[in-house]
Amino acid sequence: MFQLGKTIVSEDILEKDFVCNLSACHGACCVDGDAGAPLSEEETKILEEIYPKVKPFLRKEGIEAIERLGTWVKGTDQDLETPLIDNKDCAYVIFDGKTALCGIEQAYNQGIISWKKPVSCHLYPIRVKDFTEFAAVNYDKWDICDDACSLGKELQVPVYKFVKEALIRKFGEDWYMELEKVAEDLKSGK
Repeated sequence: MFQLGKTIVSEDILEKDFVCNLSACHGACCVDGDAGAPLSEEETKILEEIYPKVKPFLRKEGIEAIERLGTWVKGTDQDLETPLIDNKDCAYVIFDGKTALCGIEQAYNQGIISWKKPVSCHLYPIRVKDFTEFAAVNYDKWDICDDACSLGKELQVPVYKFVKEALIRKFGEDWYMELEKVAEDLKSGK
């Protein structure tokens, strides 16, 4: 672990390799697990605002879950998260064949909204836990992503490079440039 500004960062994000391999996992991270995607307070407001524009992209089951539960929910641990369909799929999940995709991101890709998706989804496999004085930035190892780890290793893409856009979105360009410097120093043995 090392400190970067007001973050404590796991070296795993510099040392582990990762590139999503949708052809292998079919977006399992959006349909497996026991909770929705983590959300910030600000993101709950964004979801409420954009829902009417995202709704046409969603499946019937997702719309029903959102209209019954809301555009966001409090999980069992009281964390804010996206609602689920029957405690499985994220309510915002759509499918292209058997591959899970994000309905929010599809609306974004078509220029309907200007918000890509929850930052926790954009950052995956990195998870950020906010504390009073700092944020912990960790690599989340999940066996459904084994193919992504293999592809990342084959292509020699470390986690932090794979999620560069999301890290800049979350922490800013200056923070990311500092992270790159730490990675270079680590690689050269400094």
